[in-house]
Amino acid sequence: MRSVLISLGSNLGNRVHNLRSALLHMRNLVALVRVSSVFESEPVDCPEGSADFLNMVAIGHVRKGPNEILDGLQKIEARMGRRSATRNAPRPIDLDLILYGSRLQRDARLTLPHPRYRTREFVLAPFRELELSWHDPADNKEIGRLRGVGFVTRCASKSVP
Repeated sequence: MRSVLISLGSNLGNRVHNLRSALLHMRNLVALVRVSSVFESEPVDCPEGSADFLNMVAIGHVRKGPNEILDGLQKIEARMGRRSATRNAPRPIDLDLILYGSRLQRDARLTLPHPRYRTREFVLAPFRELELSWHDPADNKEIGRLRGVGFVTRCASKSVP
């Protein structure tokens, strides 16, 4: 089994419900071990006027390969109403495979680790909350020490079991 780090985000519709629903769908794909609290962040690289995101990360174990996990995450996104129109358009759910064990992969379909996670505070802040001593397989830096850009706040009033 491999450990995975998956980020979840929602900025369209009932954002808390969307995160909760995505976690429920993910249980058929990933043996979830831990999930972070919910964090709110400003949209990054999104069309003007996009709503703020609710974000969290999930840690789990998988038996399937990274491309199968990506397929499963994309099916969940489609089932929950995500449409691929404009890049970074508002969406009910966004699921990104950030890490797949210590796997390094770069092809037309998938790059591991996720190529932009190191600059995204909306991924890093929830990860830091979990206090795991994971290292980036690309450069061996401790992930918990990375700091991204963007304003992120923990949402004590918005919980997702």
